[in-house]
Amino acid sequence: MGGFFGAVSKRDCVLDLFFGTDYHSHLGTKRGGMAVYDQKSGFQRQIHNIENTPFRTKFEKDLADFHGQAGIGCISDTDPQPLLVRSHLGLYAITTVGIINNADELVERYFSDHGHQFMAMSSGKVNATELAAALINQKDDLVSGILHAQEEIRGSMTMLILTQTGEIIAARDKLGRLPVLVGQGENGCCVSFESFAYHKLGYADAYELGPREIVRITPDGWESLSPAGEEMRICAFLWTYYGYPNSNYEGVNVEVMRYRNGEIMARDEVQHGRLPKVDYVAGVPDSGVPHAIGFANRCGKPFARPFVKYTPTWPRSFMPANQEVRNQVAKMKQIPVPELIEGKKLLFVDDSIVRGTQLRETVEFLYESGAEEVHMRSACPPIMYGCKFLNFSRSNSDMELLARRTIQELEGDEGQDHLEEYADASTQRGQCMLRAICESMGFDSLGYQSLDGLLESIGIDRGKICTYCWTGRE
Repeated sequence: MGGFFGAVSKRDCVLDLFFGTDYHSHLGTKRGGMAVYDQKSGFQRQIHNIENTPFRTKFEKDLADFHGQAGIGCISDTDPQPLLVRSHLGLYAITTVGIINNADELVERYFSDHGHQFMAMSSGKVNATELAAALINQKDDLVSGILHAQEEIRGSMTMLILTQTGEIIAARDKLGRLPVLVGQGENGCCVSFESFAYHKLGYADAYELGPREIVRITPDGWESLSPAGEEMRICAFLWTYYGYPNSNYEGVNVEVMRYRNGEIMARDEVQHGRLPKVDYVAGVPDSGVPHAIGFANRCGKPFARPFVKYTPTWPRSFMPANQEVRNQVAKMKQIPVPELIEGKKLLFVDDSIVRGTQLRETVEFLYESGAEEVHMRSACPPIMYGCKFLNFSRSNSDMELLARRTIQELEGDEGQDHLEEYADASTQRGQCMLRAICESMGFDSLGYQSLDGLLESIGIDRGKICTYCWTGRE
C-alpha cells in the first residue's frame, strides 16, 4: 500500500524525517524516498529500492548529505517517489499513496496531443505520482489543482507536496480511505499516516484531516485551505491488518480493535454452538495474534504460540522471484514449538484469508509437525472483490481470491450471482463454501468473522467504513 511522513521545523528536520518515514516500513516493500528543502541549497532528493534491504539501511548513508528545515518521505509499494516537479506552479516535491484506475483514460483525454510526454516505467505504465502532478499543474494554484486531480481520478489519491517556501501541503483523498494526521512539537509540525511515528519523535496529536481536506503545514502550525467533505469511506483493513498496533484511526486504536474483534468472533461461535474442542487458540503470526488473544480470552481456551517466525534474516513479507526459493524461504521462516503442536488440537486466527496459498503451506507445516487437528478462523469476512482503492487484495482477477475461486468451482458462473449468500455462514451456500475450502486447504473447520461483527469491533459509524472487498458496494 504505502505510507508517508513529512516535517517542517525551525531547525534541521532530517533526522525526524528519516525516523518518521522508517516507521512506515510495514506498509510497503518496493521503494523508499526522501526529499528535503533548504533555503540556500534548494531541494535534495534520494530514492532507493528497498525490496531486499530495509529503508533504514539504504538511507543511513544519505543522512550526512541531507540538510534542511522541511521534508517529505515515503514508503511506496508501487512507483519510485517523491518526484521533483517544475511547472508554472513552481518547483515542488510530491509523494502520493493510492491508486489511479483510469490512468490510461486520463493520459488519453488530457495529454495525448503534441507537446506532452510521461516517463514510462519498465512495465510501460505511467508513474501515478507523475500523472497526479500533471493533473495538478492544469490549474493556476496547488489547491485548485489538487481538487481537480482528486475529482478526475477513479480510485484514491492522498498526497504530500513540499514547496519552495518550505511548507507542506497535505491532502487526504476525497473519501478519506486513508488517514492523514498532523503532529505538533516544540520546534515545528509534522504530518503522518501513522500517529505513533511522530509520538516517538516528540510530537503530540494536533489534528486529523477530514475526507478531501487540504491543509498547509508550517513550523508554527497548520491551516485548512479547503474544507473536509461530508462523506467518508475509511478502509477497514487499517484496523484488521495494515495498521501498526499502537496506531489510532478516527479515535479507534488498532490493537484494542483487534482484541475486541477476536472477542466478538468467539462470542458468536459460543452462542451458535460452533466452538470446537481445542487445546490452544493461536494467531497466525504476526497480525493474527491480537485477534487470537481476544478470541482466547472470550472463549476461555488457553492462548499459545505453537510456531513463531524467524525474522532476523527474512523480516518482511517480500520473497525472492524464484518460486523454488520462495517456497524454501516460507518453510525456513516457520519455526515450530513441538511441545505445543504434537498431538494437539489447535485453533488458529488469521487477520484475513485472501488467496490462501501461504495458509495452505502453514497448515501442511502444522500437520507435518504433529498437530492432531487444525481449525482456522479469519478475522474478517470472505474477500469477494479485489480492492479498487488501495493495494490490499489487488489481483489480476477476482478469481484469484480463495472465496471466489471456490464458488466458481462449486457452482460455475451461477454462483457468482449469489456472493452475498455464500458470504453468510448461516445459509446452505455459505456452509457449502466452508466445507469445500476445508477440504481443499486441510482445515478441520473454518469460520469467518461476520461483517456485522467486524463493524461492531471498529465501533465508528458503519456508513463511514469501506467494505468494498466484502460486499462489492462502494
